[in-house]
Amino acid sequence: MELKSERLILSEFTKNDASFFYDLANDPDFIKYIGDRNVNSILDAEKYITDKIAPSYTLHNFGFYIVRLKENGASIGMCGLIKRDWMDYVEIGFAFLTKYRGMGYAIESSIVTKEFAKEKLGISTLSAITDVNNEKSGNLLEKLGFEYNRLITYPGENLKCKLYLEK
Repeated sequence: MELKSERLILSEFTKNDASFFYDLANDPDFIKYIGDRNVNSILDAEKYITDKIAPSYTLHNFGFYIVRLKENGASIGMCGLIKRDWMDYVEIGFAFLTKYRGMGYAIESSIVTKEFAKEKLGISTLSAITDVNNEKSGNLLEKLGFEYNRLITYPGENLKCKLYLEK
């Protein structure tokens, strides 16, 4: 599976992307706004890809995709879709390495991911979840046609998150 935009290529994660995923999962903002995934080594990153990311491709025909620059193949972030057992809607999500933020890559990759969800997968309504303090992601979601719906709590946790739904 591969999605393309003007500047980006999105494709399924493989174990070969473990070094990149290690860097992304240990980015301070990733940990702050998305959470600590306990990816403490390249081996942990391989296991996370194999056990947590890759199964969604078979189970749902979608998942999180690695985002690369068309011009040089550099891995810069991830964007994709996730279906949680406890959520009514499929979510869109994204994360980028610090040096690639503020360049429009998150919105560009989210647009092609959203189009894929609608046109190829027939998903009528998407959702998104952000940390209550992550204003930048909230602003990006609003540009993508989402609106804040309410605060929610992950099952078994007491941390509040913002739920966004498509307008």
